[in-house]
Amino acid sequence: MRAARLIKMVLLLQSRPAMTAAELARELEVSERTVTRDAQALSEAGVPVYAERGRAGGYRLIGGYRTRLTGLARGEAEALFLSGVPGALREMGLEDAASAARLKVSAALLPSLRDASRTAAQRFHLDAPNWFREPRTPELLPVVADAVWDDRPVTARYRRGQEEVVRELEPYGLVLKAGVWYLCARIARADGGGAFRVYRIDRFTAVEAGEERFERDDGFDLPAFWAERAEQFARSILRAQVVVRLSARGVRALPHAVDALSAREALEAADAPDAEGRVTVTLPVESEEVAHTQLAGLGPEVEVLAPVTLRERFARDARRLAGLYADADPAGT
Repeated sequence: MRAARLIKMVLLLQSRPAMTAAELARELEVSERTVTRDAQALSEAGVPVYAERGRAGGYRLIGGYRTRLTGLARGEAEALFLSGVPGALREMGLEDAASAARLKVSAALLPSLRDASRTAAQRFHLDAPNWFREPRTPELLPVVADAVWDDRPVTARYRRGQEEVVRELEPYGLVLKAGVWYLCARIARADGGGAFRVYRIDRFTAVEAGEERFERDDGFDLPAFWAERAEQFARSILRAQVVVRLSARGVRALPHAVDALSAREALEAADAPDAEGRVTVTLPVESEEVAHTQLAGLGPEVEVLAPVTLRERFARDARRLAGLYADADPAGT
């Protein structure tokens, strides 16, 4: 651990003109006393670390010293491509690898370009989880992530409904969707012909990685696979239909209230607006209950025509609202 810290200290000093003991201690997550000892150790090893005393003092490398330890390890290079997703890196246990990779890249850049990582970080940040949801990191995510990176098969125990099942899986890729982690994996078979499946990682109760590596299918495209499965899932849960009349404002708001793709397809298939400017749309929905919740947000911009039971629910809602607002000034002001 100390050797890695010393290398990181050299790379930090190489990427900046000078750093104070407090700055180095913060970056290395050690005490300032440890920074002093490490600087002395580097100096004794022939690395020209110069210490300047006083309030404006600090540490710097002298004589144009350049380390040759800037080659990226495979894990560091892979983590570097994910460095724009800091939360995901931290949850997968790759934060240290990404940090080392960024330092090595920074150390290899010209002095005029060494603030590139900082300026980029100030201009782009990805916050994956949904609003009003406290993201929880699945306990077994680091184990699964290690298996994905190393192409190692896993034996996974998985909650499916009220029971637990055991699966032998070849983990191909991880997807972070709205704060939820998913594993895209192939069912392990001797002939390599197992089907690909998607698993929520927070439903794994146990994961054990094997020692041997499996042979990946070079034709597997994770983004394309996920896009296809996500669309299939969205369509599979839309098992009911409702017929609604929408105002012009309701037409614009519909894709934001229900499944966007289904809304666009329904609007494209709709007839021209009627004499009142309203459009009648047949819309696939998950259930009558879900449709009631989703469409209620459109207020008077939507009129439910069918099914009759859903129309009656909205009629009851309308009567209740009318009763609540019958007195326009309930406070008597």
